[in-house]
Amino acid sequence: MACFLVLTAEAIVTTVAEKVIEKKEKTSLEAEIYKSEGKEISDVKIPLSKKLKWLNNMAWGGCALLAFEHVWHGEVVPWFPFLTAASNAEDAAEMLHEMGTVGVVMAALVTTVWLGMCAVASYVKKRAVEKDDAKAEV
Repeated sequence: MACFLVLTAEAIVTTVAEKVIEKKEKTSLEAEIYKSEGKEISDVKIPLSKKLKWLNNMAWGGCALLAFEHVWHGEVVPWFPFLTAASNAEDAAEMLHEMGTVGVVMAALVTTVWLGMCAVASYVKKRAVEKDDAKAEV
């Protein structure tokens, strides 16, 4: 009924976090070139703001898809209270239970997949840098 609102809340929080972190990364010393090795940080490490962008894209995409599905089934309407389940107390209790179970599990699953993506991307990037370093030594 309203499980997509949990993922929407996560998407809002991570979008704000991404913008704050991106601003800090631009002004921090990590964004400068390593003069001793002649490499940029981006050659070694994927910035956290870029990883959060991946999570945001996944979360907002999931929100849009789930919201469309709920509109399609008539659970979300264009008049107050917008959620049909919020019109009476019994349905509201069921809606909150669904948000606490299904919504939280969906948000956790999206976050878990994102963590896996970050781990694989970091591994692949690190391996590519090591191969470049090995070629440079030869």
